[in-house]
Amino acid sequence: MNTPLHFHADVRAALQDGRAVVALESTIITHGMPHPANRDTARDVESAVRATGAMPATIAVLDGRVTVGLDDAALERLSLARDVMKLSRADLGVAVSRGVTGSTTVAATMIVAKLAGIDVFATGGIGGVHREAESSMDVSADLPELGRTAVTVVSAGAKAILDLPKTLEVLETQGVPVIAVGQDALPAFWSRDSGLPAPLRMDSAEEIVAFLRVRESLALDGGVLIAQPVPAADEIPRIEMDRHIERALDEAAAAGVVGKAVTPWLLSRIVTLSDGRSLATNRALILNNARFAGELAVALAEARRDGSARKPPRL
Repeated sequence: MNTPLHFHADVRAALQDGRAVVALESTIITHGMPHPANRDTARDVESAVRATGAMPATIAVLDGRVTVGLDDAALERLSLARDVMKLSRADLGVAVSRGVTGSTTVAATMIVAKLAGIDVFATGGIGGVHREAESSMDVSADLPELGRTAVTVVSAGAKAILDLPKTLEVLETQGVPVIAVGQDALPAFWSRDSGLPAPLRMDSAEEIVAFLRVRESLALDGGVLIAQPVPAADEIPRIEMDRHIERALDEAAAAGVVGKAVTPWLLSRIVTLSDGRSLATNRALILNNARFAGELAVALAEARRDGSARKPPRL
């Protein structure tokens, strides 16, 4: 606990007791959904984690304080805040040094989770290689963070607005295991099937925990990406989403939207183009990911309590 972090009392107690904790990002609150859907979804995601027996720990920077676990007043404040910094690895220290408020992306959440001793993190979708990155060089910091920071990230895959084949190539280069849960196809955020095969498939939290324990015994660095498909009842078929994405991308280019503004702009525009369906699907998939992350964190904590994790290899 000798870190520059400020813990919610319940999160601190859970970590000290070796109980399951799931990290949650905060950009979904500040940049992912409008109010009050952002606040209500954040509350529901925390409830979904608690229902599994794990403790949720939403991460954000509040007035320069790196905060692990938000109380309801802090969550409400963040859901109403405007001009909140969107923090990745490059910005995290800046927000702290300036004493400002910022929400954490996948990369920044992984950094803080690792500092806090949290092994499992639930999000909606990771960032990746943007389309036409060969000219823009727009590649999310989430990818190298997955390559260097040992946190298991439960997602619905990379956001479908990205170049998914190139994103997979970068993850492979970074040595990141990409595991689809219960299917051979890689999910594509709003859609269950991206049209790409998943590099790896596992069918249960217990199977993934066994794999994570082997990685620990081999001292393998870096993160693991779990790609869980959105529930079938909530998905939007890929052919339909592709139409909305292409139109939104064309409009973003015409409007001159660049850099960190691209992803929230596209997500907001796709909500309109899909008549709100993408927002409902986004909510469903993050709840689904939170539940699975909670199950995974509980299974991992139980394995460690059994004393069977982190054993030295047999010589």
